[in-house]
Parts: sequence; structure tokens; C-alpha cells
Amino acid sequence: MKTYDIGVLPGDGIGPEVVAEGVKVLQVLMKEEGFDCNLVEYPYSGEHYLKTKELVSEKQIDEWRKLDAVFLGAIGHPDVEPGLVERSVILGLRFGLDLYINLRPIKLYAEDMCPIKGKTPEDIDFVVVRENTEGLYAQIGGFLKKGTSDEVATVTGVYTRKGVERAIRYGFELAKERAENRGKQGMVTLVDKANAVRPHDIWTRAFAEVGEEYPDIKQDHAYVDACSMWMIKNPEWFDVIVTDNLFGDIVTDLGAMIQGGLGIAAGGNINPQGVSMFEPMGGSAPKYAGKNVINPLAAICACQMMLDHLGEKKAAQRVEQAVMQVLGKHVKNLAAGEMGYSTQEVGDLVAKYL
Repeated sequence: MKTYDIGVLPGDGIGPEVVAEGVKVLQVLMKEEGFDCNLVEYPYSGEHYLKTKELVSEKQIDEWRKLDAVFLGAIGHPDVEPGLVERSVILGLRFGLDLYINLRPIKLYAEDMCPIKGKTPEDIDFVVVRENTEGLYAQIGGFLKKGTSDEVATVTGVYTRKGVERAIRYGFELAKERAENRGKQGMVTLVDKANAVRPHDIWTRAFAEVGEEYPDIKQDHAYVDACSMWMIKNPEWFDVIVTDNLFGDIVTDLGAMIQGGLGIAAGGNINPQGVSMFEPMGGSAPKYAGKNVINPLAAICACQMMLDHLGEKKAAQRVEQAVMQVLGKHVKNLAAGEMGYSTQEVGDLVAKYL
């Protein structure tokens, strides 16, 4: 029996509640699909920081490098300096494990979940590949004369040929895989702002050069403002979008809305050669913590992505089908407190349809 070592960080707010439902789904599948998960829980969160003042250490990151995957709930506590623990945990994982791809499927599971008139699940099924370790999030910059009338704030965006090329190549490989699975031509759309931000030309040139290696994959380009417009007007145009860190952060939230909301949005932080991390996209939502009213489907979908990444394809497909059943027959509103079911009951429904 294959055994996977999975690091689990329930985190803050509603994180522990939704992680519990993801683990519930994993436990059902472990019994039936012939694999096991050694779930190792880690305490890092805003709550943990308030009690211990402990942040993630390099030693801890070394331990995470020995895992097969990480399942993260949510980080963020109202009584902790904004960003302090998030940078420690999320950026510790992202940069420490070189999770250079942020992978966000934008897939509509039920037509009545989409706020765009006339769009169906056949129209909304694409993936955003976001470069995850460079750009404006490289943490290069700072303040001069902070808090005075002469204050200056600077930030430097960094794009390396290595970082850009490996994100683009991942996008083409993903489009190739999707084309084989779906029996139709794949397409990669590069999204940048090279007309105004001239250093983005490194993306344009790398895209053209890497694209020559994939003659069967159609290539397209959109500036980020136009992409945002077309995602609403014509989401069916897209297959795989490749973009930089900042733009990817923005368009994936837009994508979450057209697939039904953050309550169904899951993401992966991927190192194709190493350990990867998977998480729901909705944040810690502290006002709902402990009320058993938050939607756990995004966390369950994050488990589905994790299983697929680990090679447990059948188990991953079963999770996706179960989520579709729950949305088709039961949950018609993803908003907290408006699902008609509790957090645990939604997890139970997914487990039932497995």
C-alpha cells in the first residue's frame, strides 16, 4: 500500500473546520482506493503566534521538504499584525519549497452557481498558471521617511528568464495534457502588460520561443485588462492562461466568482519536482469561526487537486464527481450560513456520494 506523508496546517478562523471535512474525504478514499496518508499536523497560525511568538523556522521548512504534500487551511488572525504570520507560513512554504507554480482551476460545476447570464459548465473550464515566486511579490523594496509627509515607498518587480520560462513551459505541458484528455486542440494564452510595463517583454519573448516547441498547441496573447473583460464576456475562449504573480493573484479571484465564488475555489502551489501545497482560496473568515456554517467544498476540492498531483487519479475523479452531485442535488448557495446545511453536513454529503 502506498503511503503519503501529508503535512496539515489547519491554521486560523474557519481553517480547522474546513480542513476537518477535507480529511474526512481523504479517510473515506484511503479505505477504498488502496493508499494511506500519514497526516502530520503543524500548529503554525495567528493563534499559535499569540501564544508562543513562534514563526516558521528554516528547520521547519527542511522538515516540510521531506513530505509528499501540504494541506493548508487558512492563515490570518485579527489580533496579529496583518501579514506577519501569513508571510512566515505562506511565503515560507512558497519560497522555501520553491513552489513556483500557483495553479488555479476555474471550473463551473453547476450552471445556477454562475453569475454570468447564459453561461454553462461547458463554457467555463480553464486553468490559470500563475508564476508564484517572482514579480512584485519578491519582497524587494521598502520605505523611506515612513510616517512623514516626505514618505517614499518602493517595490521592485523581478522577472528572471528561468522563472518566466519554467512557468510558461508548465502552461504548455498542461495544455498538452488537457488536449489529450479532452480530445481537442489545446491553447495557451499569455497575459501580461507589455505595452505599458516594458520589462514584461521578457514574457513575450520567452512565450514565443517556448511555444515553438509545441506546434500542436494554439497560442494567444491578452493584456491583463482585456483578459479581465473577456473572462466575463467570453470565458469559453480560455483553456490555459499563463501570467505573472500579481496579475495571476487578481484574475484568479475574478475566475473564482464566475465559477460560483470563493466557496468552491481551490488552488495548488506546485513544485513539479518536489513537495507541493494545496489550499482553499477563501481565507480565514474569523467572523464565521466555530459556527459550523462555512462552506467546506473549496477545501475538499483542494484535497482533490492534491490527490491528482500525487497520482491518485481515480480518487481525485471520484471527489470531483461527488462535489458535482452535492452541488447539483443539495447545495444551491455557497455563502456562509445560506447553504441549507452545516459545514459538517456538506462534508458528510460528499463522503456519501463517494
